[in-house]
Formats: sequence, structure tokens, C-alpha cells
Amino acid sequence: MKIALAQIDPTVGDFTGNLERIVAASRRAAALGARLTVFSELAICGYPPADFLEKPSFLARCRSAVDELAAATRDLPSAVLAGVALPAPPETGKPAVNAAVLLDRGTLLLEQHKRLLPFYDVFDEQRYFAPSRGQQVVELDGVRLAITICEDAWNDKNFWPQRLYKVDPMEELMRQQPALHINLSSSPFWHSKRAIRREMLAAIARRDGVPVLMSNQVGGNDSLIFDGSSLALNARGELIAQAASFAEDLVVVDPFDAPVLPVAEDDDTAAAYRALVLGTRDYVRKCGFKKALVGLSGGIDSALVAAIAADALGPENVIAVGMPSPYSSAGSIDDSRHLAANLGIRFELIGISGLFAEFTRALQPQFAGLKADTTEENIQSRIRGCLLMALSNKFSALVLTTGNKSEMAVGYCTLYGDMVGALAVIGDLVKTRVYAVCRWLNREREVIPAAILDKPPSAELRPDQKDTDSLPPYEVLDPILEAYVERYETPEQIAQANGFPLDLVQQVVRLVERSEYKRQQAAPVLKVTSKSFGMGRRFPIAVKVEA
Repeated sequence: MKIALAQIDPTVGDFTGNLERIVAASRRAAALGARLTVFSELAICGYPPADFLEKPSFLARCRSAVDELAAATRDLPSAVLAGVALPAPPETGKPAVNAAVLLDRGTLLLEQHKRLLPFYDVFDEQRYFAPSRGQQVVELDGVRLAITICEDAWNDKNFWPQRLYKVDPMEELMRQQPALHINLSSSPFWHSKRAIRREMLAAIARRDGVPVLMSNQVGGNDSLIFDGSSLALNARGELIAQAASFAEDLVVVDPFDAPVLPVAEDDDTAAAYRALVLGTRDYVRKCGFKKALVGLSGGIDSALVAAIAADALGPENVIAVGMPSPYSSAGSIDDSRHLAANLGIRFELIGISGLFAEFTRALQPQFAGLKADTTEENIQSRIRGCLLMALSNKFSALVLTTGNKSEMAVGYCTLYGDMVGALAVIGDLVKTRVYAVCRWLNREREVIPAAILDKPPSAELRPDQKDTDSLPPYEVLDPILEAYVERYETPEQIAQANGFPLDLVQQVVRLVERSEYKRQQAAPVLKVTSKSFGMGRRFPIAVKVEA
């Protein structure tokens, strides 16, 4: 039996567009001899639909879309297996079920509901979905299929040191003696996720002694990026089919008679860049825009954001704006021009020295007798934010913010200034990873000018300013932040593990906790680590933390 793994990029709520993708992929798969075409979790309605699941009209449209899909594929020799949300039975107290529907020549063979509903990090499925009451194997051409949905395959007691659920849906399915395990997933990308996912599914294949196939969503939806990387493993857990990462794809495999493929080594630096390009492209496109604006400072962060935007949208759709103040160096302006030329993007220069002088004059009566401080620095940043938003309105272009994770963590960013924008493209990359990605980007030719890579980081908001005037060196700061923000380690654990002074770690932790009010007003952050700022990290603003 040939099976196609159809990896598509759905948009939440775009039933017509999603169905067009599903039908087109099903027809291609049938032409390649596939008997079954497998799509991702909630492919029909898009993932994650969030509170749309509380709207009866949305769920009714989901049901009618299944009927439309059945009618559109009635003439195909290939069956279709796709994910969709459907109304839950009233007695469950939940609005919906997370379902997989198996359609063969217009007939519904199976409606399998998801049983394990994640409620951690970015997942909120217990809020909406009623769990399945049981698992049922289905036959297609005499082949017994065990069908699971994403998390239902993520509770193997032999793989995970600590399980999140008491039950493993695969144990119930294996008692029904299936010949094949098919998993529909919408599994978001983050650092090292692809390898973990592959190893986990391989362990399941070896444990159960049946081939395992997974079709995963690809594309960006708000903060989340789905890498695709759909795959098939034989009963020994060996790779026999692999779809592309970060792109739509379709692969056809006979899970019972396929050669073993080599496993490519994952490059997480390359993957981070490709993920951010995909996330930026889909965010701008799915929000109905074509163009983006980037404020270029001559620094490494804005340079990387501009490079990502040019790759994501095409250089012709990116406008870079330099806005020098009295403290901007001539080198920074020249570096910005050089970068724009390397990328082939439009570059505009709008000086803000006059505007800054006008603001200073207007505030002089109120500020009389007071020393200049971060107030004046922030005024410069906020002038730039105002100009970018004016250009955004005029040219229908989304502003991409340029702050990195290190800055967002400790509050080294200005509300209504450099935080102004629609999307925080590199808000989940600490500064040292920004440099690593830029060096990777320069592996074949100079994309990021060497002068930008070599200069000490500076906001250039006062004479001779350096980031290290306010912060520890990023080689020290970033390990502290990764341990505290991503792994929830205590200051004592961090200090001991890294040999850092405890008082330094505690100082950084205090900065992190004091800056929560800024982060909760920030643009959505594209997620590429296990714990990003945003929907998957929920902390109160008004707190007192004893670091």
C-alpha cells in the first residue's frame, strides 16, 4: 500500500483555501499511485484556531467542509485522512473535539477523536476539546490502521523519563493488532525539536513492531512556526521517507516495502534562520500584507531582521529606514547603506536630530534643573517608532521590530520606541545566537557587512555608549537567561553550574522580573526555542520576586 504524506500550510479559518490545498495534494498523490493521502492535525480549519472553537458557526463550517471534501474527492482512488475540529457531544461540557476523518471515495470510514489534550507551554487544548472516549483501529483494503493525533503519540513510558498522562492511547490501539500507525500532527518547531520527534517515533515503532508515519503541519501561524519534516519509519524505527523542513511537500512511500534512508544531521542554526523566514513570510501574508519596514541602526539585530525580511518577502517588498540621531556614528549609516545594497532592498534616510531638538525644547520647562538620563535616550527611540508607524500607514507595510531575546528579557528596550511594530522577528534569539545565525548567513558570501559583525554592540543613544555599560557581556548574560527563562533554573543553580557570582545572577533575574510589563506589551515573538516570551510563558506583571 502506497501512502502519501501531504505537508501543507493551512491558514486558520480559510476553509476554502485549505480545502483547495487538500484536494490538489490528494489529486497529486493519487496520480503517484497513493492509496491513502495523510494530512496534518486540524488541516481543514487550520491550527491553532483558539477561541474560534467556541463559536458554533465556526464548528458548523468545519462540518460542512468535511462534506465538501468528501464530495471533491469522491472520484479519487486515493482515500483522504485529515484533521478537523467538530462539535463535541453536549454532555461533555466542551465546545469541540479534535478529530481525524478518513474519507474513501466520498464515504466516511472513521472519525477518530484526540484523547491526550496538551495544556502546557503554547498548548491550551483542554480549554476547548473533549477527549476521546476510546481508540478504534480501522481497515483500508484489509490493512488495519491505528490513527493517532499529535499528542496521542507523545506519552510512551519507555521514552519519556516523566509522562504527562496516565494513559497511552497506543496501548489500546495495539491490543487491536494494527499493521500500521499513522499520526496527524501540528507539532511546532523549536531548537532540537526535529531530532526529538524523530527519536520518539522511532522508539514507538520499535516498541510496537509496526511502521509509523507522521504528517506534520508546515508554516507560520502568529507566533508559532511549524517545520513540517513529515516522515515514515519502518517497524525497526529506521527512516524510510522524509519530507522537507519549512516548505510544503508531498512524499509517497510503501511503509511495508521501502529502502532505508540516511538520517541527515540537523543544523539548528540553519533551521532557526529558515524558521524565522517562514514565520515572517506567513505572518505578513496571512495578515493580508505584502511589504515590511525595518529600522536600520547599523547594528547586528536590525541587520539580521532585514536579511530575514528580504528572504521572506523578496527584496522589492522591504523598506529599510536609517534614522540617525546626534549620537549616531557615520560608520553606522555607511554600514546600513552597505547592508541594504547587499540585500537589494530600498534604503531611506530620515535624520531625527532636528526632531529630537524640538522635543528637548518643548520639555525644557518641565525638565529644568534635571540631568539628562535615559529619558532623553528613550525620546530618540520613540521618535523613530513614530516615524516608522507613519511610513507603515502610508505604504501599507508592517513594521518588524528588531529587539533580540536578551534585550527583551532584561528590559533593554523602549516601550513605544524600538518595541513598536507588528512582529518581533528575532525576539526568541539571544544575542549570541543572533551572531551565530549571522555568521551562518555569511558562510558563502558577505550578506551582513563585516563591520556590523565586528563592532561592539551599542544603542548609540548617548556619546560612546556600549551595551556593556548597562549589561554584563552577552557571553555571560545569555547563559544566565537561557537557564532562567527556558529551563527555570534557580539563581543558585545557575551560579554554581556556570561559575558566575551569585549576586550577578540575582541582578539579572531581578531585571527579568521587573521587565514583564514591557514584554506583555510587545509584538508577537516568533518562537524558535522551547520557551519563548509570549503565549507559552505566563507570568503576572505586579509581583515581588526574591532573587
